[in-house]
Amino acid sequence: MAPMGIRLSPLGMAVFCLLGLGVLYHLYSGFLAGRFAFFMLSEPAAGGPEGPRGSAASVDLRELLAVSVLAAVRGGKEVRRVREGNVLNEKAKGKTREGAEEKLTSGDLLSNRRMFHLLRAAFPTVQINSEERVDAADQETVSWDRSIPEDIKEKIQPKEVPAESVTVWIDPLDATQEYTEDLRQYVTTMVCVAVNGKPVIGVIHKPFSEYTAWAMVDGGSNVKARSLYNEKTPRIIVSRSHAGKVEQVARQTFGNKTVIIPAGYKVLALLDVADKNQEEADVYIHVTYIKKWDICAGNAVLRALGGHMTTLTGEEISYTGSDGNEGGLIASINMDHKALIEKLPDLEKTSHK
Repeated sequence: MAPMGIRLSPLGMAVFCLLGLGVLYHLYSGFLAGRFAFFMLSEPAAGGPEGPRGSAASVDLRELLAVSVLAAVRGGKEVRRVREGNVLNEKAKGKTREGAEEKLTSGDLLSNRRMFHLLRAAFPTVQINSEERVDAADQETVSWDRSIPEDIKEKIQPKEVPAESVTVWIDPLDATQEYTEDLRQYVTTMVCVAVNGKPVIGVIHKPFSEYTAWAMVDGGSNVKARSLYNEKTPRIIVSRSHAGKVEQVARQTFGNKTVIIPAGYKVLALLDVADKNQEEADVYIHVTYIKKWDICAGNAVLRALGGHMTTLTGEEISYTGSDGNEGGLIASINMDHKALIEKLPDLEKTSHK
């Protein structure tokens, strides 16, 4: 009951309640409208363009393969354009552990820029490691229309994995030394996708012949293994920097005249490649420290085709953590990989030097 002498007017009470409702509406209408808009935007519009599969917490490996192929090709176009324009702007960026001078060209940088930004725009939640540094101030917009080539659609089924488990490795220009010497057949651009450290997608593109090899572990590929030359005296491919002692040891191990020594594209030498300028080999050996972006794509392709790439002691190479592999490597396909390792005990001793 109201205190003595005070009367509550029904009209006043009604006005007070209306004012209170107005305040509540003002406070919460914006919040409710925002939540409604979020709900509506979260649902795909009927008949609208299809977005990426999964959520920000997952990625579809088939889509990642498609954009990796596109990235390697687009990067390759930059590599080719710079070389054909003969404006390399060549400079030294340091030395390898063997003392060889590492070179850097406009082809490296422009290819890296195109490849990195395409992959980053398509999959912003995955980790991308590249041989060349990406300028934080470079905000180039590179889009992907989400289309998947028919050959990939035919052979690869969608497969989602957690985004946090994925690491992408980019090599925007493999064989820069040969590139500066205009030895075009050795030059490649490469993309690799590793899941929990294991290479599962590999793309190797040759810009000057426009040949692209791709493969996905437990999926499919557009390339196949080449027939073995001779299991007792296999042809071996090594880097130019290993043309001395390693060549000699390999010859003594497998027989005379078994080693060929171009640089770059060494994994392609083990495959059936539709390129007349591609040399052929049965085994690829590297005995010193090597960066993971140089070998990840080839490792994935070999795994998809039933081949092997391991350290010289037979350990699997993990594509997480540091960007280098200390244990050397030996790669083969259609061969007894373990037997190869047992024949090369002396090479492992040089791999950490």
